[in-house]
Amino acid sequence: MDTKNILRLAVGVGGTCAVAAGVWGACIEPHLFTVRHLTCRVLPHGSAPLRVLHISDLHVAPWQKHKINWVRALAKLQPDLVINTGDNFGFNSLDTVIHTLAPLTAFPGIFVFGSNDFHGPAVKNPARYLMGPSEVKEAEPDLPADDLRRALTLRGWNFVDNCNATLEVKGVKVSVSGLGDAHMNNAHISQEHPHFETGADLNVGVTHSPYSTSVDALIDAGAQMVFAGHTHGGQIRIPGYGAPVTNSDRPRDEARGLFTRSGVPVHISAGLGFSIFAPVRFACPPEVTLMELVARES
Repeated sequence: MDTKNILRLAVGVGGTCAVAAGVWGACIEPHLFTVRHLTCRVLPHGSAPLRVLHISDLHVAPWQKHKINWVRALAKLQPDLVINTGDNFGFNSLDTVIHTLAPLTAFPGIFVFGSNDFHGPAVKNPARYLMGPSEVKEAEPDLPADDLRRALTLRGWNFVDNCNATLEVKGVKVSVSGLGDAHMNNAHISQEHPHFETGADLNVGVTHSPYSTSVDALIDAGAQMVFAGHTHGGQIRIPGYGAPVTNSDRPRDEARGLFTRSGVPVHISAGLGFSIFAPVRFACPPEVTLMELVARES
């Protein structure tokens, strides 16, 4: 085979692979919902295990029936505690978000909001995501964040954007301190906040965006475990390289999963969705995490 034919073959194969990757990322992988199972030793010695379901970045829209039904079915996991780290809206439909989360509100819950609980998605160049953290323009909210907050709190969940909550879960006293979304400059850090209740068995920090300022503030205040989302795990990951970006100041190898900072476990969920204007996930399946919290070794 001469050089010209080899080049033609290479171009043809490359084009076919690119088309296949595009079809996979746009039509297949976004529907491969996954439950990630992890274990973390953070409870006092002798405590019974707690099953925590971490859900994030739902970005749900009314026509996403597969996602809606899959999330509703997560109630079968029977978690002891649900932690929702925000960005619930993919479209301005309060009823859709409430319907999707309703079965999970049968369990104790904690939640914070992300920017896409206040502001709907905007048309943009999807490649802009790969150029660094996205910008959140200052504008009046166009999503019913207050209505969603009221609906979830009426169902028993605890809203902890820049505030605290204390709850008892299977005999474990859990003190939770939350921070608002740092990506939209809504993390109110001061000498008084965040803080945790004295005498709790477990201090949990919760925020949407895992910017270092927020994560460090929670840890400095005494968090023994931190939960966040926002990064989508990179959303488009390169096999053998990982996430090109994290949409924050997190390093690429902390775009998703469980890692430690100053000795404290931090879990960043890759989330379940995407902007409806960038409907692709590649090498980064949509996920929730069922985290089993167990007693520390003596």
